[in-house]
Amino acid sequence: MLNSVIVVDDEASIRTAVEQWLSLSGFSVQLFARAEDCLAQLPAHFAGVIISDVRMPGMGGLQLLERLQVDDPDLPVILLTGHGDVPMAVEAMRNGAYDFLEKPFTPQHLLGSLRRALEKRQLVLENRRLHEQADLKTRLETTLLGMSQGLQQLRRQVLDLASLPVNVLIRGETGSGKERVARCLHDFGPRADKPFVALNCAAIPESLFEAELFGHESGAFTGAQGKRIGKLEYANGGTVFLDEIESMPLAQQAKLLRVIQEQKLERLGANQSISVDLRIIAATKPDLLEEARAGRFREDLAYRLNVAELRLAPLRERREDIPLLFEHFARAAAEKLGRVAPPLSSTQLAQLLSHDWPGNVRELANAAERHALGLGSPNIEVAPAGQSLGDQMEAFEAQCLRAALRQHGGEIKAVMEALQLPRRTLNEKMQRHGLVREDFLP
Repeated sequence: MLNSVIVVDDEASIRTAVEQWLSLSGFSVQLFARAEDCLAQLPAHFAGVIISDVRMPGMGGLQLLERLQVDDPDLPVILLTGHGDVPMAVEAMRNGAYDFLEKPFTPQHLLGSLRRALEKRQLVLENRRLHEQADLKTRLETTLLGMSQGLQQLRRQVLDLASLPVNVLIRGETGSGKERVARCLHDFGPRADKPFVALNCAAIPESLFEAELFGHESGAFTGAQGKRIGKLEYANGGTVFLDEIESMPLAQQAKLLRVIQEQKLERLGANQSISVDLRIIAATKPDLLEEARAGRFREDLAYRLNVAELRLAPLRERREDIPLLFEHFARAAAEKLGRVAPPLSSTQLAQLLSHDWPGNVRELANAAERHALGLGSPNIEVAPAGQSLGDQMEAFEAQCLRAALRQHGGEIKAVMEALQLPRRTLNEKMQRHGLVREDFLP
């Protein structure tokens, strides 16, 4: 239950009395003698109630109400009035005030009104939270595309981890979208307005690695002209994404470990430590603990990085996502050129679903762009090793069902007619493929 209350009144005796009543009842109370001071110190998204006198020197309670309503129309404001101000207070309630109390008022009257206002505030904030979660979920669904169970689970994990102050290790094959997932962890969390710095550890020469990460002072080494801020310092307050972390030299692993542990770093050639606030997201294809056992990676750093782990399934393990992704990439490529992407034939769709996609999403995007440009069918193998005919048929059936559901906006009767399936058979197939009608409603 919320218990934060702000009291604004120019009379010290009333402020003191109200504070005593409310504090004894378990409320957290903050006092102001002037409305201007209340506005200046009011925290963003204040999760409580404001009690204000109507008549005060300078800004009065009605002006304060008007100002508060601009930023948050749902913030409850209880007005304290003299006898002659009652008609004015009633008008204020029509304009958004929650309640008014005529002086002198009893503690019971004040507590009753305050508790009702706090209950309303709690419902409003909870409703906002649910709407924000729904908006985030919708935005994430358009960023991490896919209907497979694996992708749905990944989106849930990303939303859960985005708001937590923990380092994350992303495991996945080349081209599976590790940087995109890292970016979502940043964009959907509290650091979204701070820098997101991505580094590919395999692409930085070992001789330049330390200067790239930690920066340097002028003259720290031959050719170091002027001071340079490193990537870690630049990302202060935000997120650092270290792709192919297994390629980081052992000497730099030790220094990165110290930064994670102490939240401090030193530029090359400097003696002064610089405090940094960083979230580290690392990505790797191999198992870091196996790399540590082979002597190629520090075990203590592996544990520090792997507070939470996300595994990205390769495209061959989520074939039902292939048509949706292909359509997205083809449409985006065509729109850039002012074209309309040509439709896929059933033969081409079968090819897409049967290919093994060793390059994962990156390879699929390339094939979709070629298709959108009219450069012919994707250069792919039709029958990958290890995939049975039954698996290919299941993937094709799931795609046909999904396409029909999307085309008809989830209308089951229209889907039955289009696919010429009885209701029971359609229900069984939808259940087997994890398809839910509500996901396709307009």
